[in-house]
Amino acid sequence: MNAQAPHNPLLDKLHPYPFERLRALQKGVTPNPAYTPISLGIGEPKHPAPALIEQALLANLKGLSGYPATAGDPGLRASISAWLKRRYAIDVDAATQILPVNGSREALFALAQTVIDPTRPGATVVCPNPFYQIYEGAALLAGAQVAFANSDPKRNFAANWAEIDEAAWAKTQLLYVCSPGNPTGAVMPLEEWQMLFELSDRHGFIIASDECYSEIYFREEAPLGGLEAAVKLGRSDFRNLIAFTSLSKRSNVPGMRSGFVAGDAQVIKQFLLYRTYHGSAMSPIVQAASLAAWDDEAHVVANREQYRAKFGRITPMLAEVLDVALPDAGFYLWCGVPGGDDVAFALQLLAQYNVTVLPGSLLAREAHGVNPGAGRVRLALVAEQAECLEAAQRIVAFAAEYKRGL
Repeated sequence: MNAQAPHNPLLDKLHPYPFERLRALQKGVTPNPAYTPISLGIGEPKHPAPALIEQALLANLKGLSGYPATAGDPGLRASISAWLKRRYAIDVDAATQILPVNGSREALFALAQTVIDPTRPGATVVCPNPFYQIYEGAALLAGAQVAFANSDPKRNFAANWAEIDEAAWAKTQLLYVCSPGNPTGAVMPLEEWQMLFELSDRHGFIIASDECYSEIYFREEAPLGGLEAAVKLGRSDFRNLIAFTSLSKRSNVPGMRSGFVAGDAQVIKQFLLYRTYHGSAMSPIVQAASLAAWDDEAHVVANREQYRAKFGRITPMLAEVLDVALPDAGFYLWCGVPGGDDVAFALQLLAQYNVTVLPGSLLAREAHGVNPGAGRVRLALVAEQAECLEAAQRIVAFAAEYKRGL
């Protein structure tokens, strides 16, 4: 009898990913073959990658011949610093406060491994609920426990940080915030940032600000960023704050795996040390293409207009049959379903109209007596407008039938 191979026991604490759980639920469901399949389930940008990025990749293939530095090329860091200045009117030191990363997902996970001290009793990571699964997985594999702040429908689905009591805050070492939020699209206002900064000062925890949806927004005013909020509140040293930004959504290049972290120089220094051993240097080819992307804003404006056009047409259609409104930002619609059973709604929609959506309960954990994702579905409007419009028309027809059957 073979003994089990040794492994990190913390791996056993990880939960199946939402899409894994959805696939398991879909077993036995036969989609209606009369309709071509449309998936609104995964937030993977489908707009074409900008030609200027493709050209930069091809023009820099000689970069394959050398090892890249983990800290990244000084030119790329300078480009990112210049973008932060244009976007947020803030000064961020390219040499000490910026680090290129292989997409925000990788960095969001790795930061927890850098800043969590699991030997401290009750080591805690706080995150919003619903949430991006990486936050929880990073916390568990770092040896911490997770405390959830549920979204509040009365506050545009913003996280209710008041649900975290003082005892939990006292044990908190890392706080994940997501603004604009996934899946709700809510943007944190300045007063909320001030409250979190005060808690961070009192208890000494790091704030990880996930801002990967910051460039897709529907109001005239661009979403407030964490670093921007810090400067407005007199915290230009960005103490205990790290912001995460990605090109995946901004520039439609999820396959390029490129983003950056910026903020507290001391935390960046420790993070660089970790990443040097972890082997996380960005390819020189990707760095060159990333520099081209950060230096250009025209493709970002055009991309944002495509999303505005889609959401402008589709949101009013769906609002006639579902509880949904235009979000602050992001590329998701967070829809309340008739009858409140998000899983049943999603599975029957797939069976009858061959449209995949993600049940909201799969994106959240039960906390404070409820699952704050229950009764809602997430729609990722990432495909071209014609496909999203076709999906919306099917959902409208289905929802009307579904309501009659309740």
